[in-house]
Amino acid sequence: MKIVLLHSADALESPIDPVIEQLRGAIEAHDHIVESLPVDGEVEPVVRALSTTTPDLVFNLAESFGGKSALESNVAALLNLLGLRYTGSSPAGLLLAGDKSLTKKVLSFHGVRTPEFATVFRGALDWAGDIEFPVIVKPPQEDASLGISSNSVVHDLRELFTRIDELQSEFQQPVLVEQFVEGREFYVGVLGNANARALPVIELDFSGFPAGIPRIASWEAKWGDDGVGSGDQFAGTRSIFPVDVGPTLIERMQHAAVEAFHALRLRDYARIDLRVTPDEQIFVIEVNPNCYLERESEFARAAAEGGLSYDALIARILELSLARYSR
Repeated sequence: MKIVLLHSADALESPIDPVIEQLRGAIEAHDHIVESLPVDGEVEPVVRALSTTTPDLVFNLAESFGGKSALESNVAALLNLLGLRYTGSSPAGLLLAGDKSLTKKVLSFHGVRTPEFATVFRGALDWAGDIEFPVIVKPPQEDASLGISSNSVVHDLRELFTRIDELQSEFQQPVLVEQFVEGREFYVGVLGNANARALPVIELDFSGFPAGIPRIASWEAKWGDDGVGSGDQFAGTRSIFPVDVGPTLIERMQHAAVEAFHALRLRDYARIDLRVTPDEQIFVIEVNPNCYLERESEFARAAAEGGLSYDALIARILELSLARYSR
């Protein structure tokens, strides 16, 4: 079977993103032919390459188009227009999960709890829930914690207006103001479709975080001060399998993750980020369709903890994707 790895144009150039070659190795281990195809800001070269290659399946890793995360869903839409089979979520799922404000509205409709929020753009208030300080201020259409830093958690109106102005100037999009949930942060991978199941729960441990800085998964905490894994926030976080969380809470977190997965009509695989308060209230804070699949990522490690090796995990994603098109 011929499989095309469709990825954002800069993926192979990034020193922190070896996932392309890892996926190639895992797919070739199952005797498939693999080709890599970058997506930049031009449609015609992608259409021409896919039409010439005629893949049996496209492994859709594209997280942006022309450097814009908000256009991620358009790549899947293009694959639909070309009549190609591909892994991961549909344009609708990517659109819903790609806009944090829309995500929260859909999840709330389905009874999946998320923090209270408001959305603001150029002085206009789109929605305002019953929120109080402290709040965290985010660009709703960016991923990988882009636009989130230690300054994102604010405690008064002066800080709030300053942060809103900064984000609107930088990203030219509405700003999400969300109730800051003090507590522990967990990641729950979901694998499957109609019978999706949750993987073992991973915690983002902040115990080594610098004092006085909000314990959030900021850009610096995820990627380092320079984007390649340096700095106190990056060094102060680690992903662990928690040993002090009871089975009931684990089951509740996994249930919330699967409910969020289905509510947003996601497909094949995703990672759901949760915050859990000291009294064990669970809040979904972000949903990541087509999540990062690097071998040491939280998703792949959780799959391994659940009995799926990396090669077996990739084979399972291929199997799930192909099964959707065989009906």
